Amino acid sequence: MSEDTVTPVVTPAVVPVAAYEPPYYAVIFTSVRTPGDDGYTETAERMGQLVREIPGFLGEDAARTEGGLGITVAYFRDLAGIERWRADAEHRAAKERGRANWYERYTLHIARVEHSRAFERTPGSAPATQGSATQAPVPHAPDAPAPVRLPSNS
Repeated sequence: MSEDTVTPVVTPAVVPVAAYEPPYYAVIFTSVRTPGDDGYTETAERMGQLVREIPGFLGEDAARTEGGLGITVAYFRDLAGIERWRADAEHRAAKERGRANWYERYTLHIARVEHSRAFERTPGSAPATQGSATQAPVPHAPDAPAPVRLPSNS
């Protein structure tokens, strides 16, 4: 590669986790970090790889405010998947390190998702007016029953 060659930096598109056919579960982790990194970034990346290996894992959404509040929502098909993730030895070690080094405070909530919807604007379309939006189909995990269309007023 010559010095004049520029390699473009590709930023992944921001896309929320799909609206799966309920029921499924959401694990909501809210946190306030301590200053510094101290290995946090590498461990977070490893945990992201590891959780994808858990049967029943559907995906995760994460965000951090400028004020420092972090929110991660991980979605699982069933409680057994959440338990496998909780019991994973590498994940348990990361949680211990998090309490010792990375977090001022955190909370964890587990909720059953009873209703799920999605919306996606068609590329090139104008913003929708009230009543004219279309909903994306609700995907389902391979081990889940086929999607059921919900009434439009729900």
